[in-house]
Parts: sequence; C-alpha cells; structure tokens
Amino acid sequence: MPRIKHVAIRTADPAKTAAFYKEVFGLEEVGLARAGYYLSDGYINLAILKANDNPVGESPRDAAGYSGIDHLGFVVEDLDEMCQKLEENGATATNQRIDMVHSEGANAVSYYELKYRGPDDQVIDITESGWIGT
Repeated sequence: MPRIKHVAIRTADPAKTAAFYKEVFGLEEVGLARAGYYLSDGYINLAILKANDNPVGESPRDAAGYSGIDHLGFVVEDLDEMCQKLEENGATATNQRIDMVHSEGANAVSYYELKYRGPDDQVIDITESGWIGT
C-alpha cells in the first residue's frame, strides 16, 4: 500500500519555520537544499521550502509569496503501476522527474520522484525509494 512519506510547506522564512518544527515537535534536520530544509520524525519527511519570489504557473501554490502546503509525496511499491493508476483516475503527469543527491562521497543519498497533478490541482510526488530521513 502506498504511504505518505513527504509533505512540503512553502514559507517566506524557511529557517524560522524549520526552527519552529524542530523546537515544538522535536523534528530532526536531515538535509539542507537550495530551496530550504528537510526535517523528519523518522517516518515522514517535512520539507520547508522558500516561497516563490515570482509567479511560475497558474496554480495558487505557484503564485509569488504563497505560504502553506505545497505538495504531498507517496512511497509506492511499483512506480509504473502507480503512474497508470494515477492517469486512469484523472491525474496528469507534469513530465517532471526530480533527481536529488544529498551529501557527498560515501554518505551520498540519492533518489528521484515523479510529479503529478491530482484533484484540485494538488501536486503529488511518487517514488519507489523515499526521501531523506524516512
């Protein structure tokens, strides 16, 4: 069964928001990227991302300055099967594959995700390998 393993929040101040979740909920910082911070409770990854400075699309989440939940990520057992299910149920592929590498050398962690738009234009990431910290 697919499992929610990744939620992303956009904010004007990623450092302040990340500090809040670390202090209040005890989340551990497991990664740092250009876009913000990756926190985890060991089960779910919470990405704290910088709000867009410039509009990048038609979705409210793409608007300049948007703060709030940006997207959800699911770990799936069979990527091809899940892509087919998503498309059969009206989700559209964004044709975007994101390849990530965290750290360097022997401690490097890499993964990739595929992006879809589901109901209400919600962005959904799917991966077979998961996210850092989960």
